[in-house]
Amino acid sequence: MSTLSDLLAEHTDLPGSAVDHLQRVVGEWQLLADLSFADVLLWVGADSGNPEVSGHGEVVCVAQCRPTTAPTAFAEDAVGTVVSDAEHPHVRQALTEWRIVRVEDGPPGEGTPVRREAIPVRCAGDVIAVLSRDTNPTQHRQSSPLEVAYLDCAADLCQMISEGTFPTPEEHSEILSSPRAGDGFIRLDSDGTVVYASPNALSAYHRMGLTTTTLTGSDLASVTRTLVTDPFDSQDVANDIRAALAGKAGKRMEVEARGATVLLRTLVLRPGGLPAGAAVLIRDVTEVKRRDRALLSKDATIREIHHRVKNNLQTVAALLRLQARRTNNDEARQALSESVRRVTSIALVHDTLSMSVDEEVNLDEVVDRLVPIMADVAMVGSAVQIRREGSLGVFPAERATPLVMVLTELVQNAIEHAFEPGEPGTVTLRAERSARWLDVVIHDDGNGLPAGFSLERSDRLGLQIVRTLVSAELGGSLGLHPAEGGGTDAALRVPLGRRANRV
Repeated sequence: MSTLSDLLAEHTDLPGSAVDHLQRVVGEWQLLADLSFADVLLWVGADSGNPEVSGHGEVVCVAQCRPTTAPTAFAEDAVGTVVSDAEHPHVRQALTEWRIVRVEDGPPGEGTPVRREAIPVRCAGDVIAVLSRDTNPTQHRQSSPLEVAYLDCAADLCQMISEGTFPTPEEHSEILSSPRAGDGFIRLDSDGTVVYASPNALSAYHRMGLTTTTLTGSDLASVTRTLVTDPFDSQDVANDIRAALAGKAGKRMEVEARGATVLLRTLVLRPGGLPAGAAVLIRDVTEVKRRDRALLSKDATIREIHHRVKNNLQTVAALLRLQARRTNNDEARQALSESVRRVTSIALVHDTLSMSVDEEVNLDEVVDRLVPIMADVAMVGSAVQIRREGSLGVFPAERATPLVMVLTELVQNAIEHAFEPGEPGTVTLRAERSARWLDVVIHDDGNGLPAGFSLERSDRLGLQIVRTLVSAELGGSLGLHPAEGGGTDAALRVPLGRRANRV
């Protein structure tokens, strides 16, 4: 099954910020599907971002989420399906008119009638995709207080998605371990008073030590503060609930009370920019925490391995540096210094992994830490300034190491060969990331390429290393050419999504 990143890369040319927002939406939509009692599908215009193609009326489903609170409306998975305007007119209408479109009785799918709604997904003022909510109306449910509370909250969240105010980047960082609606759901009014608390939410509060039979009508912030064991945590929980009521992004918190451990997450509800209270999700994770403690030791072992690899590499770099200082041969000294830089760049990747629980590397942090090292090793010293523009983003560890090596070699090559010794200049690393590619240009304002230069025929060790890593490890492309206005541009393109998996 193709991932969301793969399908966005295949069918669209959305910018990186839009892809990140869609990832945040998908990270939240299990909650939306459960609250809506509906299947939630994410649609984009085929070849979005290409005005010559996107107007043809076709849309493609790039992700699908089924509810855990109701039967699915679709027997088959719709991910990857390309449909015409005639098949799903409400989706195209929401995409072009930038408004929520409701269809009371949609055409049957596989013999099952479906009630449909299309919600435009707005990012930075533009509609980049559409969420559809498809409900199977043949499953009759009583209009219980739980169902009413769920649907009201879902309507508010859909309105906020169409306005681009939900989800936020701050909320995305907490999604992976967020409670679900079925774990425990509480709806607050604009004053923080409990309007509805699901049976599971009430059970969780009883586990925390609540003695009353109901939460309805109580001030949730005050009640929670009195139950949480740690005084600092109790105040943080109360402040977080009140901050959400004031319109600030809520967060996930893990607190202990009377021997129980619970996860709490507060969601701001402000459809149309008007305060509508908040929703609180709660999950009893007492048993899960016990198991997590056993896994922590394994995570610590993996991080310790990365830490020791980093230390060993730093030792190798120190030995090479010591040898370079003792040699009288300038060419040998320069070769040893370059080896120090290469070993150090790999060590920084392992240093980053030793401080992370995920096998992923933030390349911006690694490159920014390497810049002073590259300036120190370069023969021209501090006369050349190095700066970074744009974001490289996060890469898996197995691709981060060769990519960091390539970037450092290209920057170092520009520093050493674009300028005369002592000549001032600037080397700029410009990064742009989309759904399909990471494009990096290393630009210098130096003397330009020598006459007759060819990247393929160059015998420089650094460029030979770069060519090998780009083709064999990254599956990308590299070109060196004169820059507009003088200097040289080294243009690197690295595939993302499905293209990266083919490497």
